[in-house]
Amino acid sequence: MPQRKSFAGTQQGLVLAIDVGTTYSGCSFSILDPGLVPEIKGVTRFPAQAPGGSSKIPSVLYYDSAGQVRAVGAETLLDTVIEQAEDEQWTKVEWFKLHLRPKSSKTPLRIHQQILSLPPDKSVIDVFADFLRYLFSCCRTFIEETLLPDGKSFWESVKDRIVFVLSHPNGWEGRQQSSMRRAAVLAGLAPDSPEGQNRILFVTEGEASLHFCINNGLTVQEDEGIIIVDAGGGTIDLSAYSVSNADTNAFEEISRSECCFAGSIFVTKESRVYFEDKLQGTRFEEDVPRITECFDQTTKLQFRDSDEPSYVKFGGLRDREPNLDIRSGQMKIPGTIVARFFQPSVNAMLKAVVEQRREARKAITTVLLVGGFAASPFMFTKLKDDLGQLGLSIHRPDTHVNKAVADGGVSFYLDHFVSSRVARYSYGIECTTIYQSSNPEHRRRGFLNSIEGSFRVKNCFSLILRKGVQITELQEFRNPFVYYSYHRLQSMTETILEYRGIDKDPSWIDVDCNMYSTACIVTADTSKISATLVPRRNPSGYEYFQLNFDVVLLFGLTELKAQIAWQENVRFCRGPAQIVYEPASDD
Repeated sequence: MPQRKSFAGTQQGLVLAIDVGTTYSGCSFSILDPGLVPEIKGVTRFPAQAPGGSSKIPSVLYYDSAGQVRAVGAETLLDTVIEQAEDEQWTKVEWFKLHLRPKSSKTPLRIHQQILSLPPDKSVIDVFADFLRYLFSCCRTFIEETLLPDGKSFWESVKDRIVFVLSHPNGWEGRQQSSMRRAAVLAGLAPDSPEGQNRILFVTEGEASLHFCINNGLTVQEDEGIIIVDAGGGTIDLSAYSVSNADTNAFEEISRSECCFAGSIFVTKESRVYFEDKLQGTRFEEDVPRITECFDQTTKLQFRDSDEPSYVKFGGLRDREPNLDIRSGQMKIPGTIVARFFQPSVNAMLKAVVEQRREARKAITTVLLVGGFAASPFMFTKLKDDLGQLGLSIHRPDTHVNKAVADGGVSFYLDHFVSSRVARYSYGIECTTIYQSSNPEHRRRGFLNSIEGSFRVKNCFSLILRKGVQITELQEFRNPFVYYSYHRLQSMTETILEYRGIDKDPSWIDVDCNMYSTACIVTADTSKISATLVPRRNPSGYEYFQLNFDVVLLFGLTELKAQIAWQENVRFCRGPAQIVYEPASDD
């Protein structure tokens, strides 16, 4: 395990990682003491948990008819809460995280249909904020009660400079990060100011899992690659890495990260379809939700072998129907049937591993499985057998795999093991270019008259970053812009497009047009540049202005950053640019 450096700051601090999962959530933290080596600790006590506590709580909330939060997390499992929720017709909200999924995600239609709706007048940001507010309160209580000598005084001293690390699936991008940041501000984690928002950081679940594995003894040879599979409740996140510098323990991403909707909740969904079909028209038909819940909480977790039957305990001794394989409140299910529930998730994982192995820049020989779903004995054995036939070995850390992302989120901030990442898609802008009559592509599209007097072709795609390129964190991608206007431009707005198709060198947005979507919108104040411009005249005698500047994008971070750059006399100047995202799916 690498040696962590001492904290170099001059005052105490706190880093808090929050992992909001589809089915379960958790938090980890680290106290930052000047001159001391930070340690990663988990929040292991939440309200309404059984004695002994746990590092995870259900990602579930109950709302009453007035839209007020009435129960969260482990509280939703209490019999008294369940009874009151039924009597007062509270709304149960679960899987809310999936409402943030990218619009362009490759989610099968059946999965879109299975994602539960939100309460009336509640957006996904509202629900996310309510849940974050609850987790933040639990973290505060835990730290105040457990930190010696005086946890309350410590919290008061650091509360205005806490650094938050929020994790999200590999497939999520700036739009989802923007929504999560809005939820965090709404929850009161940080103020809605540049300083406050800068204290909210993001890390992919795949990268957080890598940090967790490194801190739990992962060693990789410089000539080999590994795939980290974070198998969670809703998504399966895959990331491929290799060592870029053994001396500094730096890792680099060697293939595009992947995310597929094939987590453990879909095993439960498959089981429910089976129960509904088997019990339709019987006296046990109304028990299907209860039977499904019992399967999810016990049978699914214990299932090991398709050659042995499984049992779902859901009722009492009087619940008996031999024709339905129900005896003493217990339903018997053939092991082959239970294995069938798991098969779509197994197939999705295998397909994703094979694809990442094919794209990786180095040979992949090892797969590391983490996440709550990784604890499934059947899943691990099945993957071990199937991947073994492909020459791959699979391993699980010998510690709690269900807290990998929360612990890894803290390590991401403290250790920063990843030095470069791979672009998942191609990025660029829509623009025009000088018309060339000899070019058949130009002749086919025709031309338009530009302000400065030239003939130009529209629908061009100016590539800034190509898919699959390996990017270091500080690497810049610049694209020159020329704006023509009849007046001095005080600001500029440019749309950054994302291309998800297979063309390695996309040139026209009217070709494969369904593969283009808006990644973000970059806006910048150009008043200082415009004030220095000299008026020009076009062939028709009209006065116009020509504005030349570069948009500078940094893709190598876990968040996209932007600047504008221009030349002023002989000096190059820079200014900030703001990135704006369209709302996520269900904002």
